[in-house]
Amino acid sequence: MTLNSTLEQAYDGSDTDFAFAQETPAAREPKLVPSRLKAVALPGDGIGPEIMEATQRILVAGGARIDWTTCEAGASANAKGAASGLPGETLDEIAKAGFVLKGPLETGIGAGGKSANVTLRKHFELYANVRPARRLPGVITPYMDRDIDLVVVRENVEDLYAGIEHMQTPNVAQCLKLITRAGSTKIAEAAFALAKAEGRKRVTVASKANIMKLSEGLFKQACEDVAAKHPTLQSDHMIIDNLAHRLVMSPEDFDVICTTNMNGDIISDLTAGLVGGLGLAPSANLGAWMSMFEAVHGSAPDIAGKGLANPTALLLAAIMMLRQGGKLAAAERIEQALYVTLEDGKDLTADMAGPRNVKAGSTVAFADRVISNLGRRSQNCPPAPKASLTMPKGKPQTTAVSAPTKRTDAGMDIFVEYGGSPTELAACLKAASADLPFTLAMISNRGLKVYPGTVPMADFADHWRCRFASRAPQDDLPEQQMAELMARISKFARWCHVERLQMIDGTPGFSVAQGQ
Repeated sequence: MTLNSTLEQAYDGSDTDFAFAQETPAAREPKLVPSRLKAVALPGDGIGPEIMEATQRILVAGGARIDWTTCEAGASANAKGAASGLPGETLDEIAKAGFVLKGPLETGIGAGGKSANVTLRKHFELYANVRPARRLPGVITPYMDRDIDLVVVRENVEDLYAGIEHMQTPNVAQCLKLITRAGSTKIAEAAFALAKAEGRKRVTVASKANIMKLSEGLFKQACEDVAAKHPTLQSDHMIIDNLAHRLVMSPEDFDVICTTNMNGDIISDLTAGLVGGLGLAPSANLGAWMSMFEAVHGSAPDIAGKGLANPTALLLAAIMMLRQGGKLAAAERIEQALYVTLEDGKDLTADMAGPRNVKAGSTVAFADRVISNLGRRSQNCPPAPKASLTMPKGKPQTTAVSAPTKRTDAGMDIFVEYGGSPTELAACLKAASADLPFTLAMISNRGLKVYPGTVPMADFADHWRCRFASRAPQDDLPEQQMAELMARISKFARWCHVERLQMIDGTPGFSVAQGQ
């Protein structure tokens, strides 16, 4: 017997979705609409299998007919030798299905594996992470009386999550923050498209462009370029730390928030905390050809197998999947049953029942209660936006090298490992470059200028940025002389890496040091 047939024994209707014209249970007559989605289920680790089984039962009872393929991922796959946590056959099944419902996945520490979550996002270019934060009926929080209904749209594959790190010296680690114009434009377009699809009015772009003027500044500019194409929507920009402050003070003021990967990771957890916590937080990861839906909480191995797990987050993620797949009626029917269950307060799992001093229910009992409430509607919480977000289709793209009007090399930064003083290092660097077409312009340590001028009263790491200006800026630096300079420096310091200092259309393509 297949998984589908096992699950569907509890459902006697035809292969249909339900659409109800009126709100009273007696007046609702089902409108038959062909409805089957092909989806991969990744039950995951810890409590994952329990909440997946509960969610699938509710989906079947609610009339959401899905052809499931269950695949392995996470710690168990790591243990079997899949370093990414994703066997090849799992990736193949996901590519064929187009939809994934994912439970929490662990990374097997002992196996030395990588994050299956990040691998999935990158492998399928799931560049848009959509995290709704909506006040849920009956959920007790400090903000339960506030009208919170916002969505964080987070760029999902680049930024610091490119994961490019190096030990520059034994005492200094570096992580590259990669922001691309194409990636920033795509996530901005997704944010504005979502706002239109859901009938929202405002998109707030959040960045740290006041400090990271090139990387976050590029993101801000790309978003503003997209905003100009959507004059019917309001748009504004906020510095990310001010946004965090404002979210705590007045979360009901926000509608759609578009931000970079690291900022979005932090802010979306903050917004989840406003409406009940990560145990109630769903997430969608959307790309051109595949969509993955997940609970954002962890695998909670300490309660696995004890019937204590709360499936709400995964169920809300499944409802998002139904909407994305165009199964709007089934999504609304199941969502309303969940809302009624939360309002009634019966058979809630311990994490939700505790504040109410009511008897907690098991994972199975909670799912049974939601199923028993199918057909009822919440009196306090209207349906979520009904429209699905249509992602632009297209094959994977390689960005062509774009030639600026004018580009010259103004010099280079050579990063070195050195254990002496900045004054001693400057003397050595000047001697090394004396007869070469470079002038020592600046030395910084941890981003702070230490030469020329007064040496600051600061702690110094053994990692120094040595900036050389070209005496005659030109299209390309003379590579022979560059190599010669680095060879000379190697006699008294170990160089770590080199960066060209480019002037692009007359604008510096590099930052200055603090105090410069």
